[in-house]
Amino acid sequence: MNRANKAIALLLLGGKEYVALMHVHKDFDPEELKKQMLEFVGKINQLPPVRSNVKRQYRERTVYYLDILEVENKDVLFKVGVESGTYIRKLIHDMGEKTGLGAHMVELRRTKVAGLTEDDGLSTLQGLEDAVYFYEKEGNDKPLSRVIQNIEKAVDFLPKVWISDFAVDTVCKGAPIAVPGVVKFNPFKPDEWVLIYTLKGEIVAIGKAAIDSSSLKGIEKGIVIRTDSVIMRPGIYPEYHKTQ
Repeated sequence: MNRANKAIALLLLGGKEYVALMHVHKDFDPEELKKQMLEFVGKINQLPPVRSNVKRQYRERTVYYLDILEVENKDVLFKVGVESGTYIRKLIHDMGEKTGLGAHMVELRRTKVAGLTEDDGLSTLQGLEDAVYFYEKEGNDKPLSRVIQNIEKAVDFLPKVWISDFAVDTVCKGAPIAVPGVVKFNPFKPDEWVLIYTLKGEIVAIGKAAIDSSSLKGIEKGIVIRTDSVIMRPGIYPEYHKTQ
């Protein structure tokens, strides 16, 4: 688990899904409002709110989808999927500005981050504390197994590279991945985070791409991925010794 914690920061790079309650300031036609809200799906330019931890400059973000769940009086409940770094409170404010109706956020709940959803057994801190108690005091590991997720599922949104068995142990020791060690891969771009897997589907490490994957077919040597965080312990796969 300690090694898997290295991947937590990568969750911030994944898309997010929220359920939000928006209060509209003026009377409106539900169908017309829905039409105007859907115009925000796609690329948008968003200025972070005044109270934020980033520089206030317009940033391009993507709204993947938006579904209106319920409309009651002037309250609109909707679900929205967005790129990481999108401010939902500001999105709602901008919707109010565009429609001329005015609007503000009343409630917000995150329902998905990267590959994890509310249906995946995500737990509150109290639930985790209870699970640890049952394990330590009663030897019951079932509650704990329900709240601990596989690291592969958490970072599944990232591109992947599968490496040959002879390359695994060297990567476990922090070595970069060269062209001969790559067996198959998903498309990736330079400086993009990439998951490194064994041919059995075990996660080995996380690294950053040194090249564009499209160039792999035309080269026989060189660094492909620079290893950043190692997940698998050395020694699980045999050590490779280059023969003369």
